[in-house]
Amino acid sequence: MTTEQRPELPTRFEFPLLSHRPDLVYLDNAATTQKPLVVIEALNTFYLNYNANVHRGAHELSDRATEAFENARSKLVSFINASDRSEVIWTRGTTESINLVAQIYAERLRASDEVIISEMEHHSNIVPWQQLCERTDAKLLAVQVTEEGTLDMDHYRSLLSERTKVVALAHVSNALGTVNPIKEIARDAHDVDAIVVVDGAQAAPHEALDVQDLDVDFYAFSGHKMYGPTGIGVLYGKATLLDAMPPWQGGGEMIEHVTLEKTTYQKAPFRFEAGTPDISGVIGLGAAVDFLNQYDPATRHAHEQSLLTHATSALHQIEGVRVVGTAPKKTALVSFNVDGSHHSDIGMLLDQQKIAVRTGHHCAMPLMQKYGIPGTVRASFGLYNSKADVDALVRGVQKSVSMVQL
Repeated sequence: MTTEQRPELPTRFEFPLLSHRPDLVYLDNAATTQKPLVVIEALNTFYLNYNANVHRGAHELSDRATEAFENARSKLVSFINASDRSEVIWTRGTTESINLVAQIYAERLRASDEVIISEMEHHSNIVPWQQLCERTDAKLLAVQVTEEGTLDMDHYRSLLSERTKVVALAHVSNALGTVNPIKEIARDAHDVDAIVVVDGAQAAPHEALDVQDLDVDFYAFSGHKMYGPTGIGVLYGKATLLDAMPPWQGGGEMIEHVTLEKTTYQKAPFRFEAGTPDISGVIGLGAAVDFLNQYDPATRHAHEQSLLTHATSALHQIEGVRVVGTAPKKTALVSFNVDGSHHSDIGMLLDQQKIAVRTGHHCAMPLMQKYGIPGTVRASFGLYNSKADVDALVRGVQKSVSMVQL
């Protein structure tokens, strides 16, 4: 399908839950997106027509399952522009992907080594590195975040040294929406021979990904935030690094030859995919990539940016509302608080108006502590959202403000 032939954008009617709930304004896409019918049908088709285990079967059902499973890997290779199929590993999601890298890399770190994260990271990109540093006596350093919600790049560069072994940063902040300059971050990290691990959970649904251009060493993301199933994710790793890494888990599929005395292992990606995988999830994620690829990336980006701009501008005009995170380059989410009100109370009032948002610290407690707040209300947008949804949010916030100020 050429760009000219592509449909403009999906409508909510392509998403069964939203189609069945016309009264619902769903703005919690950064937590998880709704699933289009084509993804649900891909799952159903697998279970109804060729449910079988992959790679090891000697029958037609297994052949069909394996073909669909590996075709999905090819789709993800293209989606992120990896250089080889061996660089795409199936995991349960971003959290497992980051833990895989952190735990395998542990044996390489020493007490004098340093790992750099930032103050804006999701807990999934903090805790694994804390645990790694506790095991190895390495030191964990954090890049400071500015008041507007951007990384302090001067501070980042000041932390880099010959002791830096890992730089682990988010491509997009899940709490602020800030888009970080990953290509620049990777270039500077590689100048001191550090590896770069990127949490791409919030970027994958919105940004055009090219891991070769970014020149990152590892890139992690989750299917359920990009219109795919829950419980499935991807870890991209450069082939040269993966080939030098030992397995994370032992079991079936990841072995080459086993005796009671010694085991040898398959090459990547299978070395890191022990046991029966989430076959339906992989196939569903492949369908989600097909779904996204129907739409011109520039059109998708422009639509989501228009929603972000409209929402941010309108919320700024409501007396007592403070937007948290005003970076010049953001993806499609806006976090805010209402003066004198707890974020959870605003979320509850919006829910009573059939507006679904997220409230809390968003698994970014260090960031909230930096800003001196317990959390925020977060509205995040997807392809099926419209200006009418944003207008409903604004009216809902106005009504909520008037209620809490009585």
